[in-house]
Amino acid sequence: MNASEILKTYFGYDSFRNGQKEIIDSILEGRDALAIMPTGAGKSVCYQVPALLLSGITLVISPLISLMQDQVHALNEAGIHAAFINSSLTETQISKVLDLALQGTYKILYVAPERLESAGFIQFAVSAEISMVTVDEAHCISQWGQDFRPSYLKIADFLEQLQNRPIVSAFTATATKEVKSDIECILKLDSPKLVVTGFDRENLYYSVEHIAGKQKDDFIIDYIEKHPNESGVIYCATRKNVDTLYEKLLGRGVSVTGYHAGMDNAVRKKNQEDFIYDRVQIVVATNAFGMGIDKSNVRFVIHYNMPQSMENYYQEAGRAGRDGENAQCILLFSAKDVMINKFLLEKKEFEGIDADDIELIKQRDAHRLHVMEGYCKTTSCLRSYILEYFGEKTNTPCDNCGNCHREYLETDMTADAKWVINCIAETRGRYGLHIVVGTLLGANRARLREVGAVRYKSYGVLSHRSEADIRLLVNQMLEEGYIIQTDGEYSVLRMGDISELKDENTRVIVRTFAQREKAASSENKKKRSTDSLTSAGYKLFEKLRQLRLVIAKEEAMPPYIIFSDKTLIDMCAKTPVNKQEMLTVSGVAENKYNKYGERFIAAITTFISENPDAVISAPSDADEEPFVQDIKNNAGASWTDEEDSSLIREFESGMKIADIAKAHGRTNGAIRSRLKKHELV
Repeated sequence: MNASEILKTYFGYDSFRNGQKEIIDSILEGRDALAIMPTGAGKSVCYQVPALLLSGITLVISPLISLMQDQVHALNEAGIHAAFINSSLTETQISKVLDLALQGTYKILYVAPERLESAGFIQFAVSAEISMVTVDEAHCISQWGQDFRPSYLKIADFLEQLQNRPIVSAFTATATKEVKSDIECILKLDSPKLVVTGFDRENLYYSVEHIAGKQKDDFIIDYIEKHPNESGVIYCATRKNVDTLYEKLLGRGVSVTGYHAGMDNAVRKKNQEDFIYDRVQIVVATNAFGMGIDKSNVRFVIHYNMPQSMENYYQEAGRAGRDGENAQCILLFSAKDVMINKFLLEKKEFEGIDADDIELIKQRDAHRLHVMEGYCKTTSCLRSYILEYFGEKTNTPCDNCGNCHREYLETDMTADAKWVINCIAETRGRYGLHIVVGTLLGANRARLREVGAVRYKSYGVLSHRSEADIRLLVNQMLEEGYIIQTDGEYSVLRMGDISELKDENTRVIVRTFAQREKAASSENKKKRSTDSLTSAGYKLFEKLRQLRLVIAKEEAMPPYIIFSDKTLIDMCAKTPVNKQEMLTVSGVAENKYNKYGERFIAAITTFISENPDAVISAPSDADEEPFVQDIKNNAGASWTDEEDSSLIREFESGMKIADIAKAHGRTNGAIRSRLKKHELV
């Protein structure tokens, strides 16, 4: 078989995505490769397909147990023999895996980076035919990356111990120029094929809401109520915030669990599995959760607090919409978030890093935090801000983010900007934002008298402005490069490139948010695949989801590994009734058809026979009304014996509480209370 035939036979796809074929061809030619591709772009296929065509074993170095388990589950489901070695296995189990690998049972073997230092594993590696070593989450090798792991530095030493150097491929979703350079140098990649497919994920809608305190809780509760049945992740900066928000949501009847490093290992594992297996709808977590989680149907990621870096944010937000369907990425920002992150960075521990490097890393951390704060405060296109940080220039606003869909009040502050420059010149770049703003305001402060700022020409020249206005102006000038802010414990403002300001035609326009949003919308207006389904089509989709859940319980694996939502939607659109038709569905390959195909065909056939006149998929010209869900309203009504029986049957079949509530026209809390009465929860 060739690469395209493997893609169809094992993965069920007719064609490769952008960049995949280029990487695969390079590997098959025996060339090293470095691929920087956004989350959800299909990085794993880039090494899994050639692994099946190369003669020996492919070792995949992966940082987290959950990541390995997900990948191995999915590969074995596809009919590809794969295994993993990590601390979750006993030494006896590890020995058995290595013996089977030597016998040629496995084509792909996932290992933790720490395993490469084991004498037993090195002995295996020297004896085995290793065709390729793949480094997943390759940014972990760089001290300048957001998730540096010293164990990754041992990969190069491991490669040098092998008798024959294998092909080396490295993959990551987030890499600045410095990180990319580190990956190439530290892994000693040999003239690698570099493929950067771009960082943009068009299906994600980014927005920032400037709210604080209880307003954040109210926003989240309101959002969940407006988006019932959607799976989501809510990230908090601290364990305390996780626990508090979890209790609040649970008290409102939300299907929710929590996750942070302070929990018992067994509890943490159960909570993570409850979310992955769709037993709960939402997880509230610190950033200890999620790396390597391949759950495809996450429809929203909300950050309760600002993350510490753009890399962290992009990776965490990127856990939404991995199936390619539209998803929301919302960041709730308040000034307190900056203080929390500065405190957390001060408490950061450094292991295995030279003292000289620690100070450099602290400066880099401070710079990244400053960039992240800029994202929260910018009034420009949010997507463009993200892409430009990763070195991808954009020409126009995306018209698909919160900032692009807001109304603004614009104020010409060109003259004020020149006074800011004048003030920084008078300070000789020795002071920070607080001194500069105070000077321009003409504030009566002892510190300003102490440094002599009261004698500056710029002292008090902007007293007619508010402090908030001046801070907005400074942020705008930082963003445009007219001034720069140094990183470190005592950051100061210095002159940037002011050549454009000398041009009389250059204007500095400061935009502030108006109270209303554009009519276009505050959410992603691009259609989801479910929008192509009629009311009947959506009912079929729900039946197929329930069947998938039943099978997932039988197989003890996450539902999305059986089939993704996107695959189920394509089934609804194509309504296959035989093997040939089912294999045309995106994501249905031979092995999965043999395991599950007949059951899904039976469900589709039954639905069609029971609804002979139903139109499943809306016409392309949209002359049929889009699906609008009919929701009963039985709030406050007495429970009947018939409804109780239905409730128990639905819950025991695996239906989520939110789905049951929708079916009965009652609140999540009412359903949970009724289930408690029946001693089911």
